[in-house]
Amino acid sequence: MGLRAKIGIAIAATAAVVAVLIGVLVHNRTVDAQFDLAAESIDGRLQSLVQDRAAGIDTGRAIVDPPDLPGPLKDAVAHGERGVYLEPDGPRPHLWAATELGGEVIAIKRPYVREREVLRNLDRVLWLSGIAGTALGCVVGLLVARRLGRRLTSSAVTAQRIAEGDLTARLPRGGKDEIAQLTTAVNTMADALAARLQAERDVTANIAHELRTPVAGLVAAAGLLPPSRPTEMVQDRAQRVRALMEDVLEVARLDARTEEADTELRPLGELARRTVAALGEGAGAGVEIRVLSDGLVETDPRRVERILVNLVGNALRHGAAPVTVEVERGVLRVRDSGPGFPEALLAHGPQRFRTGGGSDGHGLGLGLTIASGQARVLGGRLTFANPAGGGAEATLDLGRSLAGRSPSGGSEGSGGSEGSEGTGGSGGSEGSRGSEGPGGSSSDRS
Repeated sequence: MGLRAKIGIAIAATAAVVAVLIGVLVHNRTVDAQFDLAAESIDGRLQSLVQDRAAGIDTGRAIVDPPDLPGPLKDAVAHGERGVYLEPDGPRPHLWAATELGGEVIAIKRPYVREREVLRNLDRVLWLSGIAGTALGCVVGLLVARRLGRRLTSSAVTAQRIAEGDLTARLPRGGKDEIAQLTTAVNTMADALAARLQAERDVTANIAHELRTPVAGLVAAAGLLPPSRPTEMVQDRAQRVRALMEDVLEVARLDARTEEADTELRPLGELARRTVAALGEGAGAGVEIRVLSDGLVETDPRRVERILVNLVGNALRHGAAPVTVEVERGVLRVRDSGPGFPEALLAHGPQRFRTGGGSDGHGLGLGLTIASGQARVLGGRLTFANPAGGGAEATLDLGRSLAGRSPSGGSEGSGGSEGSEGTGGSGGSEGSRGSEGPGGSSSDRS
């Protein structure tokens, strides 16, 4: 049950309880007032009759020794008291008054119907007023709850936007209640978070930018070394440093959210085949392509290839053969047969500069971070899951960019697959890695 419903029900229930309490109080006070007024009137009439009878005047209105005198009133008269009693039994209630005079019981009675009718009319008015008051309270409660709920919903939506990376989102300020305090707190938190993240991004981007020239010189100098095993090691490490620096710069550009896609109309199956072929014989041999149904997508081919390179590289390094790239209209799926993605990645998504706790214990978490950022630029969605059958599955959904269906539907290649099966790399643990993936990208399972 939502907060709006709870507030509305609470106000309506309060109005109903107040209406019932007021109705009960008015009813009881009216009953007492009616009885007191009627008792005073009939007692005065009884005293007049007693005085007339004592003076020898018989008006004929007094009842002498009535056989149907109510028991409580009969007991009171027997004790020498003058009393008034309401006899509620029967369809027509009566009000009695009696006293003793010269050994006789002198009584008088009158119908109590008029007072009962007045009470019934009053109860009817109280019920209608209570229902109307409860309905009004319900309406007021719903209006108040709607207003509060709208403000809280707006706060929740803005907080979600901030959590998703939109650090420009802010709540409108206004009011002096608790929700206004919450608004101020959320905006202050967003300002502090934006400033901190921007500072971190600036530092990272500046460091990578300042290292660009020295690293380029290092790569050039390593290329001038005489051929030898140490030279190969130096050149390999230099290339890895350059690839890592380029990845950090790319993450900084994606964080700035200024990237725009240069779209073309291309078959998604063709992009997948070309990307896997570009990985080379070593990496591409461990990848199997399945085109279930090809589709034309209006997207940026370079960014799609970048995403696919990172996903395949991640699967080859941390999964186990076979690694499968599946195309189904506007959806790309990359599956492997390894131990699956870490729970932290499934719960929170890719985290840069965080390892997944693998046995190798190295990595910076940039590969999947870049893939997610590029998917956002394309207007697509990149999700991660561990299927019930085992392994890991990354899904790139470009359904929004789907423009049509290519003529070549169905599976391609023998047995619905293209490419050859290979070992797909060792089934390493699911940690992060900072090593260079295929196509010069860092791939990470964290």
